Amino acid sequence: MKPTHPRPARLLVVTPEVAYLPHRMGTGSNCMAAKAGGLADVCAALVSEMHRQGVDVHVALPHYRGIFDACRMRTRHAAAGTLRQVLPEGGLHLAEDHAIARRRSIYSGEGPANVRLALAFQREVIHNILPRVAPDLIHCHDWMTGLIPAAARSAAIPTLFSVHNIHTMEVDLAELEERGIDPTPFWQQLYYREMPGTYDQTRHGNPLDPLVSGAFAADAVSVVSPTFLTEIITGVHDVIPFPFREVLLRKWEAGMSSGIVNAPPPDYHPATDPHLAVRYGVADAHGAKNDNKQALQRRLGLHIDPTVPLLFWPSRLDPAQKGCELLAQILYQVISTYWEAGLQVVFIADGAYQEVFRRIRRLHAFERRIAVHPYDIALEHLGYGAADFVLMPSRYEPCGLPQMIGCIYGALPIAHAVGGLRDTVQHLDRDQSAGNGFLFETYDAQGLFWAIGEALNFFHLPERVRRDHRQRIMSESACRFNHRVMTAHYLRLYAKLLGRPVLPATPGYDPAQREVCSGTVLDQETVS
Repeated sequence: MKPTHPRPARLLVVTPEVAYLPHRMGTGSNCMAAKAGGLADVCAALVSEMHRQGVDVHVALPHYRGIFDACRMRTRHAAAGTLRQVLPEGGLHLAEDHAIARRRSIYSGEGPANVRLALAFQREVIHNILPRVAPDLIHCHDWMTGLIPAAARSAAIPTLFSVHNIHTMEVDLAELEERGIDPTPFWQQLYYREMPGTYDQTRHGNPLDPLVSGAFAADAVSVVSPTFLTEIITGVHDVIPFPFREVLLRKWEAGMSSGIVNAPPPDYHPATDPHLAVRYGVADAHGAKNDNKQALQRRLGLHIDPTVPLLFWPSRLDPAQKGCELLAQILYQVISTYWEAGLQVVFIADGAYQEVFRRIRRLHAFERRIAVHPYDIALEHLGYGAADFVLMPSRYEPCGLPQMIGCIYGALPIAHAVGGLRDTVQHLDRDQSAGNGFLFETYDAQGLFWAIGEALNFFHLPERVRRDHRQRIMSESACRFNHRVMTAHYLRLYAKLLGRPVLPATPGYDPAQREVCSGTVLDQETVS
């Protein structure tokens, strides 16, 4: 008979960002919104879903008093004019420091300020929060938590280190001391620029890398898609620093690296989206998307016609990663080739290439065919509801969310077969009634042009055929790309690290169980 455990495992999630927290996690938790990117959404979704399932989950978060106070001021009238003090209770643990309290944004343009914030946060976690929580397992996120796995290893607490962004800053042991962190119990578990000698020899002039240190000291490392994990360890992308690739390769060889696809935020769903002109479900998507298309065309000054194909660009216009330079090379060719079809292209995104696309629009008098608008959350949501296709021709893409959101809204992705895009987009096979988008393998402008052509060929199929595929894709995607599926993958990984389920008392709980939708296995996790 297998031994039983009297309580669920206690999990501590350490993150510099979170988009929201479950109610009952702390007084005023609805104002604990500190977001700079997708990391905040992932942590919020993971914590909320585990909290819903009954996991004993705790969160360590910097106490951004300036950010949280601004949120409370915005919501004061909704609370009958009263402002309640934010009190940590339940599973919420706020790291206090003057370097944190004064911040009005999570990250600063000044590297030293970000390092001060990261060290103040981790000092409180290491010296105060860890002893108070006494977790069975710690889940750390990105470089600002990179010291925690080493400290946890010295205390024999297993850790998972998740990498969402390949970004880091260097710091030496002397600065850790100056910021109130005592690294002597765990300094040998950190990763330095050069091979360390004694503590005194290493203290100055041999900085450590927090991102690589987190991966080096953690029991397991996860990145945000299986293919991106493979691309890192095989050296496909020159944007990945060699030390991180080397450490991740060692984790992979030891069977302790994972690729787990993120899930879109829950507010991206056409049935409940308040930003749509007309909300819709699977059955009535065709007519509702036409109504939303006309609403978007009217807002952006495009020719109003719901029967024309509309391509939507929702990602930042960054030529280093997002592939916007490929589209710029062929945009005139694309519009001209499909002129009779009335093709329209909509950009709702910030970034360096905004002006490039504006110049193309002006030069060729495409004002009624191309719209370029700065990022706006309401317009972005309407764009998904209106679009027939979502453009994602990224040079590299660790995970990506727009291709998944597009499928949920019935806007099929046109994507480069790389990273998380390869894991979440399968080229449409009309005969087999399979796939959910259009992939091109070779990263060049003509590869993108070919994929756009494939999408337009699909658009001109009989309406009944397109409707059937869209309904299938929307149904499968809602089941496949959600937080319940994502959390199940992390719970399996936690169980592997603990040697037992996180929720052993749950009837029928199986940490190896896969999520199944419409008879298709939709497992988006690779664990070496």
